[in-house]
Amino acid sequence: MGVIRKKTVTRGTEGGLKYICDVCSADITSTVRIRCASPVCNDYDLCVPCFSNGLSSRDHDPSTHAFSVIEQHSIPIYTSDWGADEELLLLEGAEVYGLGSWADIADHIGGYRTKDEVRDHYIDTYINSSNFPLPDRVDPKDVSLLEQNPREKFQARKKRRIEERKEATKSAPPAPPKQKPTASVPACHEVQGYMPGRLEFETEFANEAEEAVQHMAFDPGDGINPRTGEIEPEMELKMVVMDIYNSRLTSRAERKKVIFEHNLLEYRKNAALDKKRTKEERDLLNKAKPFGRMMNRIDFQDFSSGLEYEHNLRQAIAQLQDWRHMRIGDLRSGEKYEAEKQTRAQRPAPTGSFDRLAGARPTKPMPPVETPSATIALTAPELPERLKSSQSPNSAAPTRAQLKGPLSNGTTNLNISSQRSQHSFTPLAGVQPLKLTSDNTTDLQLLTREEHELCSILRIMPKAYLAIKEGLMREAMKSGGNLRKKTAKEVCKIDASKSGRIFDFFVHSGWIQKI
Repeated sequence: MGVIRKKTVTRGTEGGLKYICDVCSADITSTVRIRCASPVCNDYDLCVPCFSNGLSSRDHDPSTHAFSVIEQHSIPIYTSDWGADEELLLLEGAEVYGLGSWADIADHIGGYRTKDEVRDHYIDTYINSSNFPLPDRVDPKDVSLLEQNPREKFQARKKRRIEERKEATKSAPPAPPKQKPTASVPACHEVQGYMPGRLEFETEFANEAEEAVQHMAFDPGDGINPRTGEIEPEMELKMVVMDIYNSRLTSRAERKKVIFEHNLLEYRKNAALDKKRTKEERDLLNKAKPFGRMMNRIDFQDFSSGLEYEHNLRQAIAQLQDWRHMRIGDLRSGEKYEAEKQTRAQRPAPTGSFDRLAGARPTKPMPPVETPSATIALTAPELPERLKSSQSPNSAAPTRAQLKGPLSNGTTNLNISSQRSQHSFTPLAGVQPLKLTSDNTTDLQLLTREEHELCSILRIMPKAYLAIKEGLMREAMKSGGNLRKKTAKEVCKIDASKSGRIFDFFVHSGWIQKI
């Protein structure tokens, strides 16, 4: 046989079909060859010198077998830069390797054709043709392209192109070795059991769902009673089983959608984020994960961030309440208390020969309590601007742009002494001021210094004062912040002298406007 198919050549080489003489094994790909036309010889080719000398091999008999002279079909028929032999090899490669395997088709054609060049030529010549699926110059009588590009001129240009690309290939840097593509198997992904190429898992949800329908068959006309034309009970049962199977497939697809939507396949990235959270935060987010089926990724992230922030706020409030119970009055002392508390927790308990509880005590020290960084930030001494300004009365008041956070107890976070004059409180005639301390009064920490003095002079408990304050603010909001003194006395429902002084204090503080 005189045909060698070069299917294992390197990308960009000559490749293609190579014809050799069956007697002398000379390369006759680019020259005239003699092919035996007898059915006894299959793909039997001879070069011209062997044929003229009457040489033969195998079952070939040159005296009796018919033959045909085959010239090289290197002439343009559809485009000026592609020969008829290349067009034939292009169609043959598409049939062998499949349309779209342009690299394999380019190797089949040879002549240093690239895969992009082969793809563009096929699309321009065959796909975009006005005679689709045939090329534009499909008429055998159309020889205008051959007249413009004679055989000798075309073959010389083709030989020059091959030589130039061969030299460019020799001078080019060596190509990197081919790497074996990642197989779509469960072992090729960070999530065990996931096959990335198929977007499937080794064990799917309702993995046995296919067992109920694997032996089910539907034949044409089956399931209908020929006499009554009604559906038989067996067919109805099959349809019910198919509905159950389809519902399981829908549930499987919904669960995959949640996995892909929330990037749950990025196991290492998610595990690194979980390590930065405390155990309580991880438990909280695990409880919130079922809500991810109802939300998209962005909404669920906002929802989780809100839950985490609420958790940190609750921890900060509980810590502040613990400090107040321990008679800690400022945040810096609270921070020092927490550091000493953790040091005491990590310190091993002393044991001795006379210690009766030595056997009951744990041998290892208790691990320190994990406090989230967000909770520490909420109780940091640098957080409240009002506290900082009150600790340094000689410092300049911060600007509006430096303020962060809402107002506290109806007052601004600025230093009050730099904004307005101090309100003077005159004691009531014949009334002894009430001494308010944290021991005998609740909710005292919710008042400012001036409100503390006001409640002491008027002998009003902080909880009652806060209720009066809320009622006056609500009434003032109905009229845009304006309020009459008479209306304030009706809202307070206490002694007129006391309600009048509260009203004057609110007007002086700028909380309401007097009408």
